[in-house]
Amino acid sequence: MGWWNPSSKTIKATTLHICNGDRYRAMITNFFIPELNNHDVQELWFQQDGATCHTDRGTIDLLKDTFGDRLISRFGPVNWPPRFCDLTPLDYFLWGYVKSLVYADKPQTLDHLEKNIRRVITDIRPQMLEKVIENWTSRLDYIRASRVSPMPEIIFKM
Repeated sequence: MGWWNPSSKTIKATTLHICNGDRYRAMITNFFIPELNNHDVQELWFQQDGATCHTDRGTIDLLKDTFGDRLISRFGPVNWPPRFCDLTPLDYFLWGYVKSLVYADKPQTLDHLEKNIRRVITDIRPQMLEKVIENWTSRLDYIRASRVSPMPEIIFKM
């Protein structure tokens, strides 16, 4: 699953397949990068967690080639602190929000679950994502002000 939302133009990709390095790179190569090329995003930072498919050497090499030093990832130029969910909008907001709605009607089949996931993700509006990003930047400001930043190389480059 992935998100990108500059100026309310949202890219959303969802899959229920088991993701390995090859599938993840294919999604990045065939969908994400071509879509980014349609927008002015030269200064875009890319952040991902430490899932195995994300940190596969081939994946990291592809992302470094695409984003250079603007890659926040385990084994990337900027190491994202593990289990630091207060700074990760997908962790502190999105997964809980999506899960609460996806399981509201207690899906009994994989097909039902997939339909719920697609519906909930599709229904997320750009305005909600903008609020999440505003909240995220407030969290970064708080950490910077309190001088307990686990990642000064990111906060002070923003």
